[in-house]
Amino acid sequence: MSSNHLLVSSALTAVLAMGLGASAHAETGAKEKCFGIAKAGANDCANLSGSHSCAGLATVDKGADEWNYVAKGSCHAQGGRTLDEVKAGAKGSK
Repeated sequence: MSSNHLLVSSALTAVLAMGLGASAHAETGAKEKCFGIAKAGANDCANLSGSHSCAGLATVDKGADEWNYVAKGSCHAQGGRTLDEVKAGAKGSK
């Protein structure tokens, strides 16, 4: 592979990666964490209790400290609680 081809490929890869990162960031801005709706093995990241720190490690469906990102404002409709409600100990509208 020529060095020019490698340079162009690397530059294109970097540009695409930046675009995908910006896209993911924009989507996250319109979402919120919704607790109590994640299915086992389908949570989005670490749980509040600290028993794991990665996505996909929830062991039960709808664990109170497990969460998924949802469209902002749609958490209650899915039977979940927002981060503020969980931190405040609120029951939400389940």
